[in-house]
Amino acid sequence: MFHFDVESLHFDPWRTLALVVSVTLVVLIFYKPKHNLPPGPKGLPVLGNVFQLPKTQQFRRFTEWKEEFGMTFNLQSKPELMILAGPIFSLNIAGQKLVVLNSHKVTGDLLERRSTIYSDRPRFIMAGEILTRNLVISFCGYGDLWRKMRKAAYEGLNVRAAEAYQPLQEKDAAVLVDNVLKDPNSWADHLERSAASTVFTAVYGMESIKSKDDPLVARINDFVHRLTRAAMPGSYLVEILPIMKHLPEALAPWKKEGMEWHRKQTAMFQGLLAKVKSQMNAGQAKPSFAATLIEQKPNQLSPKEASWLAGTMLAAGTETTAGALTVFVLAMRLYPDVMKKAQAEIDAVVGRDRLPIFQDQAQLPYIRAIIKEVLRWRPVTPLGVPRRVMKDDFYEGYFIPEGSLVFANIWAINHDPTVFPDHDEFRPEGYLDETGTVDVVPAETGNEGHASYGFGRRICVGLNLANQALFIDIASFLWAASIEPAYDKTGAEIVPSAMKLLDEGVAVRPAPFQCNIVPRSEDVNAMLEVAKRKLW
Repeated sequence: MFHFDVESLHFDPWRTLALVVSVTLVVLIFYKPKHNLPPGPKGLPVLGNVFQLPKTQQFRRFTEWKEEFGMTFNLQSKPELMILAGPIFSLNIAGQKLVVLNSHKVTGDLLERRSTIYSDRPRFIMAGEILTRNLVISFCGYGDLWRKMRKAAYEGLNVRAAEAYQPLQEKDAAVLVDNVLKDPNSWADHLERSAASTVFTAVYGMESIKSKDDPLVARINDFVHRLTRAAMPGSYLVEILPIMKHLPEALAPWKKEGMEWHRKQTAMFQGLLAKVKSQMNAGQAKPSFAATLIEQKPNQLSPKEASWLAGTMLAAGTETTAGALTVFVLAMRLYPDVMKKAQAEIDAVVGRDRLPIFQDQAQLPYIRAIIKEVLRWRPVTPLGVPRRVMKDDFYEGYFIPEGSLVFANIWAINHDPTVFPDHDEFRPEGYLDETGTVDVVPAETGNEGHASYGFGRRICVGLNLANQALFIDIASFLWAASIEPAYDKTGAEIVPSAMKLLDEGVAVRPAPFQCNIVPRSEDVNAMLEVAKRKLW
């Protein structure tokens, strides 16, 4: 007769553990969910697709999977359930569901038209809770604090508010081209300085950053790089084992370092905001985003929240603008015909006796198209920051469970061959009609022509300021200079790679490359000096 020995089970914990693990594995392997998830690559039991994800440039692998799984048929036993899935697929990362969106339509359907449940963020323990105390709007969860920060940011950076910063941006554009022509070998450093200066003057209304060696540039870059590295999956074990957050600082040096860094950043941001307030009290303040924050209704944001919001705008704007300007230089180096066509347009509208100004923008359709193409061709944030689904949802017959992480594959969307037939080429003409004078943009892009600024309630709040900076910097650069090939010691032309990118976490940018930047005429430097005196 079969005899079940209860006492042996009670006193053999290893047998009990083995039984639990075995049952769990059987359930995970053979359990069939009631609803179908979007299709995706087959993974390992329990771990799923963990080992199929590269450590860097995941957007490339996602784009490959988009081609493989993005357009499939859901064939079930009932013919009436046969539907076209659309460009959406899913992954399993050790039990965490990831859903990747790869088209304008799908992102529009979910991130725009269902934004009430697709606007949350996942938990970022190191980047969000320790380094920034959830005061960075990009990582902040969808709640009251985020709404207050978003409202305050919009009031200071909407289209009308951004126009007040145009005189400052014109000055910085003149300094940019002047510095590049005087020191062309350090052009990349001057782009960094210019981006930092442009955003700094708009955010705080203070004197622009004149030198690429200014310590503030290093502080801004450190802020951005530290956050983007911390937000990368797997950078810190605490993201996998959240209980580690409660370890004492003596046993968690990474936690102690993060908290000290937060204190230093808070002191820096609060000091800058206090300086603006002092200037306002003395009647010496210039228009700025920080001044708008200070003038807003009391208690909308606490002093610390306001200081971090301004600091975040400074850091985020610097990183993305510098990256986009680097893409511009790369594109002009690889597509000289585009550069010459743009310079011809500028000469016809602006002439050669003054720099471009914002009033010229309406008459420079090709320059406007170049800006859109720069942002489409090599997006600085090719995957953006993931969303978290706030409740169960169904889309095109597929189930997206609550808690899933949703990535908008901006790279794939910007390179969709059904929307951009020559998606690998740099072709500004795609944004103009047959006459070359009227802007043309794809649907579901918010009139931007690309997906690089994001979607729905999480769209980049500083896009107006960024578009202004790119216009005046690019127009001024092309008015003053040409970007020509560099040559090696043998006299062979050095051709930069259009695909080689540096992955800095959330953001990417072209890998360092060589080119020659030369003035378009002998009197350009003299004209720049005259222009600078007029602007100042």
